[in-house]
Amino acid sequence: MTQQGVRWTADQVLALAPDAASRKAGSKLGAAGPWSEAGSSDEGTVWGQCKGSGSKPYQTVIDIAEPSGPAYKCSCPSRKFPCKHALGLLLLWAGGDGAVPPGQPPDWAEQWIKGRRQRAEEKRTASAPGSASGTADPEAARRRAERRAVRVTAGATELEQRLADLLRGGLAGAEQAGYGLGEETAARMVDAQAPGLAARVRELGAIPASGPGWPVRLLEECALLHLLDQGWLRRELLPGGLADTVRSRVGLPASADGPPVRDRWLVLAQYDTADVKLTTRRIWLYGADSGRTALLLSYGAAGRAPELALPVGLALEAEVSAYPGAGQLRAALGERFAPPAPTAIRPPGVTTAEAAARYGEALRGDPWLDSVPVTLDRVVPTPDGDSWQLADADADTALPLTPAARARPGLWRLVALSGGAPVKVFGECGHRGFTPLTAWAEGKGEAVQLC
Repeated sequence: MTQQGVRWTADQVLALAPDAASRKAGSKLGAAGPWSEAGSSDEGTVWGQCKGSGSKPYQTVIDIAEPSGPAYKCSCPSRKFPCKHALGLLLLWAGGDGAVPPGQPPDWAEQWIKGRRQRAEEKRTASAPGSASGTADPEAARRRAERRAVRVTAGATELEQRLADLLRGGLAGAEQAGYGLGEETAARMVDAQAPGLAARVRELGAIPASGPGWPVRLLEECALLHLLDQGWLRRELLPGGLADTVRSRVGLPASADGPPVRDRWLVLAQYDTADVKLTTRRIWLYGADSGRTALLLSYGAAGRAPELALPVGLALEAEVSAYPGAGQLRAALGERFAPPAPTAIRPPGVTTAEAAARYGEALRGDPWLDSVPVTLDRVVPTPDGDSWQLADADADTALPLTPAARARPGLWRLVALSGGAPVKVFGECGHRGFTPLTAWAEGKGEAVQLC
């Protein structure tokens, strides 16, 4: 057990998996068969040796008690974190059938645990206020920011001209140019140190091949890109919060300088998106006392899972600091005072009509916002022709599911959980519809991850 005297559930363990293949492989190792010398300590350490294809078993050790989050060490060659052996060992431990008895860790596990905790303490000491390692030259940082702003302005000005040329030449030219037009312009925005503009330009290049109705979608995205360009070029005239949002959307770095909020944060959802260069992990949190919703972002190189992983449905006591920007929910996870633990906390819900209104209100502060986090209360998944929707159990309103949500296996988990009865669903509500991420049945029950 952890220091709180609780075990995780199998779903909470599998929520840590970096991908579906790891979940499947880890589940196969969740039985006692391949394991030997497995054990756990009251300090929150789990260890064991798993038989592999070689002559020596893989040594696996997991630290689940450190407030900085669960950490894993395995002698296997996998580059995934956690690997399938770590997932399998956690599943074996979560089963609670005596296969992972209490005991003292072996030397190889003890050495890793002590070294890791010592490094964590040194890192906290080095980052403390007044430490020499945390000092920086503010004047040099200001000059770098000014030089970058000049380059971004040049890039935004060039992009405005390219948008004008595109519309002047007609949308048929965009269809003929295909991805080439977007990639060339995106490369120019990268040179201008405006990665946010580059990402939106790449999306423009993909729209002509997106199927029927693409001219309308292309015009919409051109308008939003033009609005972002103008926002940057006239940022001195914008209110402070909106100006911060424009800087963030353009791609300028910002620090989480909001005051730290200590709370019991429920892990609402966690999912990854990937492109050819980067894997992005999004983790949604809900503060039980503050009532705030926060988004944590973590990144990993292509093909590798980001380091930060929090089990969905658990709660952790920690500090969270917000990033600047109007309506921005992104935050940074600060000091953690206890590892994640099971909780009965659930976020309050709204109706589907209130969810749509909440998205509309959020667009006032961030016109480029794709969606907002929303918890729907007492909704029923129902078919709608060839699609699906979440219908209010107590009203005649509903929200359609996004195309991406309809293609995921999570839809059928949601339908099975509901069985025609109302459920509480957390997800993202935007102009494409609603994407369910986590659900709870009415009454007592664990969170069911849908993504």
